Amino acid sequence: MRIKSKYKIARRLGPAVFEKTQTQKYATRQSRKKEVRGGRGGSDFGKALIEKQKARYTYLIGERQFKNYAEGANAERTKQPEVSLFEALEMRLDNTVYRLGVSITRLASRQIVNHGHIFVNGRRLSIPSALVKKGDVITVAPRSKDSKLFATVAERAKEYKVPDWLIFDPVKMEGKVLGFPKFVATE
Repeated sequence: MRIKSKYKIARRLGPAVFEKTQTQKYATRQSRKKEVRGGRGGSDFGKALIEKQKARYTYLIGERQFKNYAEGANAERTKQPEVSLFEALEMRLDNTVYRLGVSITRLASRQIVNHGHIFVNGRRLSIPSALVKKGDVITVAPRSKDSKLFATVAERAKEYKVPDWLIFDPVKMEGKVLGFPKFVATE
């Protein structure tokens, strides 16, 4: 998914959507603005639309792909749709690489996966939307471990806390999926 104007989107949806707009400089710039932007968000439909757009831009997926995830979540009868949708989005390979702490941003993790730097269960996988399962082992390709891309992974791993559903060894640059992410409802 190609995103052209991140600052415009962040003004509409909030600064938490992109890592680029979560800086102090952006916050002070926004606080100086005198006008308050109106627009969508007043009605229930507007609020739901903004939340959907936040999810789309956070996980870097297009409208059609998000629709397919939502239809799959509604079709699954064993869990609530919002839990199923959350798990499907979090279990994507690019997001899992980001959650392991291998990359700084989701966009960077998507590129790392696209360029073939990630192995899943010993096989190279270059599809960012591939879903990982419980028990999958995710490693950085042996030829890529000495690359500048992964030079600071061990240093970042000291201060980064990996989610409970994952485990990561920064020395081997190997992670494992232990379970499913926990959905926490906000309201």
